[in-house]
Amino acid sequence: MSLLRSFSDEIAAVVARVRPAVLHLRTHGRGRSGTGSGFVCGPDGLALTNCHVVDGAHSVEATFHDGRTTRAQVLGVDPATDLAVLRVPDAGVEPLPLADSNALRVGDFALAVGCPHGLAHSVTAGILSGLGRALPGPGGQTIEDVIQTDAPLNPGNSGGPLLDVDGRVIGIATAILPMAQGLCFAVPASTAGAVLPELRDFGRVVRGWLGVAVQVVELAPAVARRLGLPATRALGVFEVTKGSPAERAGV
Repeated sequence: MSLLRSFSDEIAAVVARVRPAVLHLRTHGRGRSGTGSGFVCGPDGLALTNCHVVDGAHSVEATFHDGRTTRAQVLGVDPATDLAVLRVPDAGVEPLPLADSNALRVGDFALAVGCPHGLAHSVTAGILSGLGRALPGPGGQTIEDVIQTDAPLNPGNSGGPLLDVDGRVIGIATAILPMAQGLCFAVPASTAGAVLPELRDFGRVVRGWLGVAVQVVELAPAVARRLGLPATRALGVFEVTKGSPAERAGV
């Protein structure tokens, strides 16, 4: 068997395994309707999507790959990470596992499954183009540690899973840059894993606030040694919010 055929079979097998858990979401509210994506990630129909997909919706309708449609309940939203948790009754599908996105590498292969422009359960592929990006969120906050990928995303992909070659979720598709080619972004799975329990149990995330926007930077080994750092990756502060605790402390 050729290498290309083997690779093709592997990818097709991953897609066949994950597609049943991916949701096509339709939202209605405030005189308008919208569409997006999501995926089942836990027991009892627990699902993840983007905050901007469902925020303000009076009703959310979820359609599975097999054509089943059901009403989804919004359990909680978090504009700071652009994530939302849903409950989809009678899902009856295998949840998609969340991977440790802290172990990702630039160049890793990635698959995106979602519903761009209403084209349900479409699949695209690419690599991870960057890690540790900062991205303006829908509520004006900066979403930290975002994954950049060149796997093509379009309106409607929002909330869908970005997957590794084992079918594990490494990110949740969240944004594209208009007029840019191959610049797409996803919220890391590790971020989703941290906020999911609070959204599920309390409907919101309670967090402290410092008031800085940071980005992961790579330091020269000599600089890291001089600063006494255990690794060459560090967080660089590139913005301080006016009136924030960080500004008052002199950051």
